[in-house]
Amino acid sequence: MLLTKGNHQEYVKQATKTSLDNYSTVLIMENKIVTKEVLDQHGIRVPSGEVFHSIDEAKSSYENYRWKAIVIKPKSTNFGLGITIFNREFTKEDMLRAFEMAFMHDKTVLIEEFMTGKEYRFLVMGDEVVGILHRVPANVVGDEVHTIEQLVHDKNKDPLRGPGYTTPLEKIQLGEAEAMFLNNHSMKWSDIPKHNEIIYLRENSNISTGGDSIDYTDDIPISYKELAIRAAKAAGATICGVDMMIDHTQEEATDNNYSIIEINFNPAIHIHCYPYKGKNRMANEKILDLLFN
Repeated sequence: MLLTKGNHQEYVKQATKTSLDNYSTVLIMENKIVTKEVLDQHGIRVPSGEVFHSIDEAKSSYENYRWKAIVIKPKSTNFGLGITIFNREFTKEDMLRAFEMAFMHDKTVLIEEFMTGKEYRFLVMGDEVVGILHRVPANVVGDEVHTIEQLVHDKNKDPLRGPGYTTPLEKIQLGEAEAMFLNNHSMKWSDIPKHNEIIYLRENSNISTGGDSIDYTDDIPISYKELAIRAAKAAGATICGVDMMIDHTQEEATDNNYSIIEINFNPAIHIHCYPYKGKNRMANEKILDLLFN
């Protein structure tokens, strides 16, 4: 798309891909291993981990991790694709299947320590945090009548939910990752939850995998916003999404009560404009301000 203001012209792709960020910056953010190294060098806390290049390499790792809370994820995907989180006991078969799903999206896969706290997406534009969302993992609420599968179908009727990132929220999937999560929590699709019982279907909270978006922009202390801006600048990014785990949002940031788990080079802005709960942060206008002011 070509945008023009007077004699000033700017090409924009997918809302946030602009001349404001160069290709090397995109490559840093796209590669989760490089991202962690860059942030660590700048004194920003990131999860520890290990890199694998094949299923055969991964097979021998089970005994090292079986009693730990871990995340298995591809090196360079977005939208939560190929990510599996184990924060309780899991079998070797579950772990290997998680590796298989991750290797479907990349030739390099990471195991990372599972960071405590809740996950928040910081939308950084220039020297400002434009919006902050707490992304609640895909979930349904029981009514003592319907099965988990039926509740998913019912929640997906919300007009805000649709396929292919064309709506503010995505439909909740009935896929292998969700089934594995339920099984890991001793549940199945045909179970009928109690009244008002919240049933989570994933550990990762991406909006792209059916999560709910709740605006927290005015509720997060400035010290965390400053960390997000530092992370963006460390990667050389003007526009990016910073995913941060925070233990207690009532406390200011310290050296060990947060962790940045990812930086996203093409952050969705519509989730900040039309959150599941909260205020429209007008992220689209902020991009125009950066491009033409």
